Amino acid sequence: MLCNYTTIFLKFSEINKKETITLAAKLYGMLQRIQTLYFFLSSLCTGALPFVFPLFTIDTNSYFAQDHPAYLGLFAASTLITVWTIFKYKTRQTQFVLGRLSIMLNLILLGLFVYRLLNLSGEFQNSENGIGLFLPVVSIVLVVLANKAIKKDEALIKSIDRLR
Repeated sequence: MLCNYTTIFLKFSEINKKETITLAAKLYGMLQRIQTLYFFLSSLCTGALPFVFPLFTIDTNSYFAQDHPAYLGLFAASTLITVWTIFKYKTRQTQFVLGRLSIMLNLILLGLFVYRLLNLSGEFQNSENGIGLFLPVVSIVLVVLANKAIKKDEALIKSIDRLR
């Protein structure tokens, strides 16, 4: 019985060897570019860190992104766009446009944070701003660096085409 499963697995692995090599080559092509790293760090910054770092603290109660649906939605949208941008590595222009869209979403999120800070004063309550309020700024910087690298790649490709 064990022998049959082993032979089936070996036959399956031989059949899918070409697809596995193709997938590995595609992943290597995507991972060797610096903008992929920037987009990954940006998606990590907007996708995971808002659940770790509090946005603000009022009277020893920490409030995270999941406590406010608008913040959570904007963080999730920004994360999804940056992850989608990573997988659009073959079309640099689309990647650049999606990067700009991610920047705009993070600016909206930052604007909501500033609006909250200016309208809610801490006179009546003991309030404290958390490190989570600065996550959109970090994400914006990372996406700007990624877009700069995309423009650099685009300029390199145009210069190569001029030489032909």
